Amino acid sequence: MTEQAVATRADDVPLSIGGVEFTSRLIVGTGKYANNEVMVDAIRASGAEMVTVAVRRVDLDRTKEEAILHHLDPDEFFLLANTAGCYTAEDAIRYARLARAAGFNEFVKLEVIGDEATLLPDVQATIEAAKILADEGFKVMAYTNDDLITALRLEDAGCVAVMPLASPIGSGLGVVNPYFIREIKRRLEAPVIVDAGVGTASDACVTMEQGVDGVLMNTALAAADDPVRMSHAMRHAVVAGRLAFLAGRMPSREIAVPSSPTRGMLD
Repeated sequence: MTEQAVATRADDVPLSIGGVEFTSRLIVGTGKYANNEVMVDAIRASGAEMVTVAVRRVDLDRTKEEAILHHLDPDEFFLLANTAGCYTAEDAIRYARLARAAGFNEFVKLEVIGDEATLLPDVQATIEAAKILADEGFKVMAYTNDDLITALRLEDAGCVAVMPLASPIGSGLGVVNPYFIREIKRRLEAPVIVDAGVGTASDACVTMEQGVDGVLMNTALAAADDPVRMSHAMRHAVVAGRLAFLAGRMPSREIAVPSSPTRGMLD
């Protein structure tokens, strides 16, 4: 069975966000790579279809060979404009509009940072920006904390996906509060994509085991000693976590239970 067939079987049904279907439940970023060639090789190895691009940090001129967008064929990848680096709702809205004017689609990953040290989101500003952008026809995928109430407010604001963090951006700590992630997924109708904090393949697998719809990562790939090999690992980890969730794990116990039948044992 091919990797693609395994991924499709693991997903059971395609991931649907804002009316667009994806086979892969892994979304990847484009920052921090040693060079553009490694970036493209790693993205392809990950199997990801949706790829984020930080509008504020990249050259939007596709004709320049050194520009990231020159190396990302929109016929091969679904490019998701990202407002990373914005600290106010006004800035995030402005860069979302700029991305659309530059030829990006109507999807936008909304980030409004509230604290420079932790890169935690400004949830009030995020909700404010989400409402305005959704009213303007954007399909907003909003980065947020792992707070249920904020997630519900973002869904009410019209977001097509809510993206709670596993842990702070670039930390590699994995899912710090799995209960909150599960509760957000349980309560929301919109897809839940865990964003930020995944450090290695086991983190990705555990994240998907919470039942979420997908996971987004960047630093875990770009900062690995071998980004392409790590991308392969993440691809399989996301599929494994999804399969494990769909399969349903055995109950955990604090006592031993024999794995072999006790009836009919020889004396």
